[in-house]
Amino acid sequence: MSSPSTTGIQLKTRRPVVGEIVELISSMRFAIALLAMIAIAAIIGTVMKQGEPSANYINQFGPFWYEIFRKIGLYNVYSTWWFLLLMTALVTSTTLCIVRNGPKMLKDMRSWRENVREQSLLNFHHKMQWRSPLPRQALAQQSAARLKDAGYQVKLVEKDSGTLVAAKQGAANKFGYIFAHSAIVIICLGAVMDSDVPIRLQEWFLGKTPFTGSGLISQVPPQHRLSTGNPTFRGNTMIPEGQNSSTAILARPDGVLIQELPFTINLKKFTIDFYSTGMPKLFASDVEVRDNQTGETVKGTIEVNHPLIFNGVAIYQSSFEDGGSKLKLSGFPMSGGDSKPFEIAGEVGGTTPLNDAYTVEWTGFRPFNVENVGPTDDPRAVTKGKSLEEELAQSLDKHTGSAGKNASNKNLKNVGPSVNYKLRDKTGQAREYQNYMQPVTVDGATVFLAGVRANPSDNFSYLRIPADDGHSVKEWMRLRAALHDPALRSAAAQRYAERATPNSAAGDALRAQLQASADKSLGIFAGNDKSGGFMAISQFLEKIPPGEQEKAADVFMKILNGSLWDLWQVARAKDGLASVSEDENHARFLQLATNALSDAFFYGGPVYLQLDDFTEIKASVFQVTRSPGKNVVYLGCLFLVLGVFAMFYIRERRLWIWIKDDAAGAEALMAMSTQRKTLDFEREFEILKEKLPQSAA
Repeated sequence: MSSPSTTGIQLKTRRPVVGEIVELISSMRFAIALLAMIAIAAIIGTVMKQGEPSANYINQFGPFWYEIFRKIGLYNVYSTWWFLLLMTALVTSTTLCIVRNGPKMLKDMRSWRENVREQSLLNFHHKMQWRSPLPRQALAQQSAARLKDAGYQVKLVEKDSGTLVAAKQGAANKFGYIFAHSAIVIICLGAVMDSDVPIRLQEWFLGKTPFTGSGLISQVPPQHRLSTGNPTFRGNTMIPEGQNSSTAILARPDGVLIQELPFTINLKKFTIDFYSTGMPKLFASDVEVRDNQTGETVKGTIEVNHPLIFNGVAIYQSSFEDGGSKLKLSGFPMSGGDSKPFEIAGEVGGTTPLNDAYTVEWTGFRPFNVENVGPTDDPRAVTKGKSLEEELAQSLDKHTGSAGKNASNKNLKNVGPSVNYKLRDKTGQAREYQNYMQPVTVDGATVFLAGVRANPSDNFSYLRIPADDGHSVKEWMRLRAALHDPALRSAAAQRYAERATPNSAAGDALRAQLQASADKSLGIFAGNDKSGGFMAISQFLEKIPPGEQEKAADVFMKILNGSLWDLWQVARAKDGLASVSEDENHARFLQLATNALSDAFFYGGPVYLQLDDFTEIKASVFQVTRSPGKNVVYLGCLFLVLGVFAMFYIRERRLWIWIKDDAAGAEALMAMSTQRKTLDFEREFEILKEKLPQSAA
């Protein structure tokens, strides 16, 4: 629009602000900027684990960055207000683009562009002229027929100075633009329908809040529950064999919400198959689903990637857990001079008082465990060039390393059942333990693995207790208790001195000196509340001049090894047992037992609980999903495929033939155009150039 001026120059009026905003939002540069920001957000959401417990993020980033990332919303990128705002802006931009350009494209598809002039056709790059003896009308009819045979739509338009033959093919190419842009809108809307936006709206406007406590699901207050009318959800429910559930747990950043299901899932049987190594191969659940209103019942088997669909809700086989297995264990004291075992029972998911100071929380049971039991470096190897303390510390790290680190698949073996539990003291502090029921052969030695970790994010470190002749831990426990009994240490030192100097000419003086040295060695190795084992020996040897440390260490270890053997025999004699034979197997056992006694100072548990028997109760974990936006997304994907196909595989071509009378018949001018000039277009133009001027047979 323009307005007159006194100078005779036409001035353009300024476009309204609203129009400029609409043009900006619907422009390609605005859409590309939005897509770039959404792509960056998606990368962050892919790289950083989403929806993890807060403790995991604090351990990973520290308190300072945890709080910054939390405020930005990086732990739930796809649910943050700014990501939803980006998605809304993209939908708005794409919708406006369709609204602005769609009608124009549809109009252009229907248009024949019949107002083209003869002079304009002469300016086309692809053009041709010829003369024909046929009259103008006959030539127009002939040209129209030949274009129809070539697949064109044709229209004849009479002009004052001639006849125009307008033809077009591939006008549906513009549907590609409309379909592709519509697909973006449809997919985004479907994604929003399946997101947690409906749940957030209920939290904002209906007073729903996440539940952060503990207890029975049936006792959770209504403000933490979502009704069966919730349009979309994705939650998990764990059901032990023979039990049922009508609720699902929806994880939230600061707690959980309880989703009421419109049906009840009854787990009849859970089946699991394993490979020869013990790795799970297949697990499936035989279920019965009953509608809570109509009573309609459906039976089926749910497997991985084979869900059961019931009333618009999909039930997926997610994983499996323990459903409250019954456990029977033997407890062995890990401090003091007592080695007498005691019986204790528990149920996975429950608690059992251990004594006045500790409570056992039974956190897990696994009937199968696949571990790497291949050969490793000698855990007591000494590396040259390091101090004795560094060597001992390094060997201790290797010795208590995680058994779960798999070096090669050929060493993966099923090592049998294991139990997980936590020992919680009165202050609320707890350590987690993982003990294997059966001894495992590691580096050629048969040992019981007793894992411990202080934080859930840490790997387990394993104490390796050597198995005795009876494939139990009793001999090691007897030796451990004897090491902390001063009277037995003194008796062992005396026995060692007598055995080391049976016919010594030095007499009682050397024997007394050896007895004192052995008693002191055992005492240092027994340690105290702060330190013991090889670490205590290392601290003791540091007081010796550096030049004499190596020699002193050799003498110290010889005395310690010898006196520990006698301590073992003294402890057996106290319990009314005969001494063991001095052979290679028992020497190997003592070596491993000595290593384990040193490592036991880092175990940190007042007792060692050994699994004796169990009654397994399996539980299946289902993911329950209502996703109404799924079909919408499928529709959007169909539109996207159609749009891409139309844009890349449908070529729009326009052709005009201007025919006017001539003294000998008629003269024709043909021009052809396309949006994308390709070899196919050039070939088609050459064919038409040859075909159209031909005389009728």
